Amino acid sequence: MPITTTQSDFRNHLKDYLDQVNDEGQTVLIARSNHRFAAVISQEQLKTLLDAVNTKEDSLEYAVARDKLIDMHVLPDDPIVDPNDDYWNSFKLRDKQQ
Repeated sequence: MPITTTQSDFRNHLKDYLDQVNDEGQTVLIARSNHRFAAVISQEQLKTLLDAVNTKEDSLEYAVARDKLIDMHVLPDDPIVDPNDDYWNSFKLRDKQQ
């Protein structure tokens, strides 16, 4: 869950917030005037988000980026799928179509 703070509190506790971003993987939302917000995220989280956005959804790179985002608690975890024959056959059908 992101941490929300004001601009003046963020300024006064900059080091503490940046430590939380880098050490704990937190996202900090900073409330600004006119109902605007700015977000502070780690470089690793930004890179992973950009990797996910800039790759094809059915690629290995996308799957790796998505798994990292799940580990970072940015995306919810996938539901557990019962690996029955229908599940495995869906991959065989997809491979035949490509």
